[in-house]
Amino acid sequence: MSADWPILSIIIWLPIIGGLLVLGSGDKAPNVSRWLALFVSIATFLLSLPLWSGFDSSTASMQFVEKAAWIPAYDIHYYLGVDGISMPLIILTTFITVLVVIAGWEVIQYKPSLYMAAFLVMEGVMVGVFAALDSMLFYVFWEAMLLPMFLIIGIWGGPRRVYATIKFFLYTFLGSVFMLVALIYMYFQSGSMEILAFHDLKLGLKEQILIFIAFLLAFAVKVPMWPVHTWLPDAHVEAPTGGSVIIAAIMLKIGGYGFLRFSLPITPDASRELDWFIILLSLIAVVYIGFVALVQQDMKKLIAYSSISHMGFVTLGFFIVFMIAANPDASGGAVLGVQGGMVQMVSHGFISAAMFLCVGVLYDRLHSRDISDYGGVVNVMPWFAAFTVLFAMANAGLPGTSGFVGEFMVIIASFRANFWFAFLAAVTLIVGAGYTLWMVKRVIFGDVTKESVAGLQDINGREAFVLATLAFMVLLLGVWPAPLIDVMEVTVTNLVEQITVSKL
Repeated sequence: MSADWPILSIIIWLPIIGGLLVLGSGDKAPNVSRWLALFVSIATFLLSLPLWSGFDSSTASMQFVEKAAWIPAYDIHYYLGVDGISMPLIILTTFITVLVVIAGWEVIQYKPSLYMAAFLVMEGVMVGVFAALDSMLFYVFWEAMLLPMFLIIGIWGGPRRVYATIKFFLYTFLGSVFMLVALIYMYFQSGSMEILAFHDLKLGLKEQILIFIAFLLAFAVKVPMWPVHTWLPDAHVEAPTGGSVIIAAIMLKIGGYGFLRFSLPITPDASRELDWFIILLSLIAVVYIGFVALVQQDMKKLIAYSSISHMGFVTLGFFIVFMIAANPDASGGAVLGVQGGMVQMVSHGFISAAMFLCVGVLYDRLHSRDISDYGGVVNVMPWFAAFTVLFAMANAGLPGTSGFVGEFMVIIASFRANFWFAFLAAVTLIVGAGYTLWMVKRVIFGDVTKESVAGLQDINGREAFVLATLAFMVLLLGVWPAPLIDVMEVTVTNLVEQITVSKL
């Protein structure tokens, strides 16, 4: 694909238009809407691959840039571009969406065309969030994400779906209002809506702290960081499997991405002043939420809390930069921390998607998520059990799986900041192994004691394809993380250099 193709616009608008077509195909012929959704999602994924193949990893500047006037009166542009941070996340989004469409193939019988359409629109909007370089465009895409997810949880969710979807909506919406105020303030200061213009904007410390807090409220809810995490277990438990996969694999990453694109480069001094606060919240998420996961009876709740704990590693990796930069002996550690956070985001995208899909497979058969309703699944579903154990090991951070790489990089970087950070982060690996393996022991292993479990069928070809694809990615990234690390190396190094220079 040549460079003059508007490739980013294509992979944003193709799924959105495809979603509207799927919706228009109606439920009279559900297979038509399913095949159309699958075709659109695969086409979007294939069209996103040139971002990787044509990406120049030797430069930190934006690539595949598209720019057109949108609202000229306020200097708002339709401005898209990617760098080494956003590009892997876009490909992760297009990849996971294909699997979500396949996973909901037979399961969703009620309004399948609306279900598929919601996910396709969601995909386009999320790619838009990662690719937007105009802050107003970013904000529009950011808010637009709420609608499809609101419908997905509210229509196909569990018995408490209305409560969960309203809570999810209000939490996210409240945070983003503060972000909008900060963006408008910076527009009046700089005369531009471009995110890259904000990066160069000179701001006093007081301004920076207020802007930083505004961004923090928006991004912390999305990640979600402790104590604004409570919407996530509710949303996960009530959401259908596909909804859980998208929330865990992509939506949480948008919060982490926001820190790298907005908080750190726009307000570096405030980030330096308040890094202790973010590190504290990250370590609470990593340690405390790990223990909360230990006592869960609902499998989805356990994996939801595990996601919060794993995302704590991401924010820890991003904000230890300043402590490492202040230490002249620890050169290179700062870049390692941010890279570790990024690798953890991508890896968690694969692992959490796989874990939720595994729970989805059991739920489709028995309509229960309680750990106590299972036991001895390996005896009747050996192939399923093999995949589940692999993903559980990856979730616990076993070397050779992708879960190990990101966490290991963050722990090494944490050592260069403070021994106790690294110690607490490493303890969590043990707690993580505790709750993950305990769940596996109770669900998968042992004797079959329940009649309902004895009648279970092993995974069919469709389910096997989805799980095998994710297993391949988890092992590939675990054994060979170099392509991912190399792609973002220059961008991350540039970001670290940028944020360690004071604006005051």
